[in-house]
Amino acid sequence: MTTLSRNDSHRITLGLAAVVAIWGAAVIAGARTGFFAGLYMPMIAVIVAATIAIPTLIYFCSPRLKAYADGIGHGPILLFHTWRIPAALAFFWYGLQGELPTAFWALAGTGDLIAGSYAAYLMLQPERSRNHLSFHMFGFADFVVAVGTGLTFTLLQDPRMALIAALPMALIPLWGVGISGVTHLVAFDMLRRGVGRSPAMSRSTVLPA
Repeated sequence: MTTLSRNDSHRITLGLAAVVAIWGAAVIAGARTGFFAGLYMPMIAVIVAATIAIPTLIYFCSPRLKAYADGIGHGPILLFHTWRIPAALAFFWYGLQGELPTAFWALAGTGDLIAGSYAAYLMLQPERSRNHLSFHMFGFADFVVAVGTGLTFTLLQDPRMALIAALPMALIPLWGVGISGVTHLVAFDMLRRGVGRSPAMSRSTVLPA
């Protein structure tokens, strides 16, 4: 089992923060310059899938990243997912102005609002494996539905989907969804291995090791 010193954890924290910041800056630059708008729109879904798959593969291949995630635990992951509440409000804002397809913003916005609110609620509750598992199952399913619905309207050439390639909406699929998708999969792995939990939570096991 890999263990990390405090200095190792600090360095990984700084490294991950830098990657996330550079990633966000790249999305902002790509949206402002019209790079994403100039792409064949289904490529947005491909990029989203890649931003989940590649970091997740790196995580599973790195004992140090696994040890780092184990040390952080589930609480900070829940805290991060509260970003989905303002994301939901953005979907509602633009959707109610007719700037997004109705089915897309209604499903994506409602799903994000529930997921973000559920994450905030669980932060105030005693840790239970089943609660974390239910949250991550719903949260990941919400992403699948939102991306699938968005891709459907893109393939139907709905012009309103162009908003996804512009700021500030571009930050949701091209930055927030990738990071959140990775944390869902990391949390599933932590639950499977029975790590990252408080002593009270660790007495119950949901997923086989």
